[in-house]
Amino acid sequence: MNIIEAGEIFTISDKGEEEQQVEVLAKMTVEGIDYVAVSFLDDIEDDTDDDMDIFFLKVDEDGDIAPIATDQEFQKVSAAFDEVMEAEEME
Repeated sequence: MNIIEAGEIFTISDKGEEEQQVEVLAKMTVEGIDYVAVSFLDDIEDDTDDDMDIFFLKVDEDGDIAPIATDQEFQKVSAAFDEVMEAEEME
């Protein structure tokens, strides 16, 4: 089983089959499902937090990633990510 962790860098392909490197910013579990928040490596290296696009991906039990299917699911995961970030800022 491949477990994805924060800080890991991997390559994804967009709809146009163009490959992009992304870094895992955080990992969270929402309602028993694992998700990761990722951003393009180029955005992270440019250190442009205001312009950084953050994406959420679902991680299945085999460690494979898939896009989030619904707006409702996205909103739940986005809220969980905000909580993770706030907790890290308080440490």
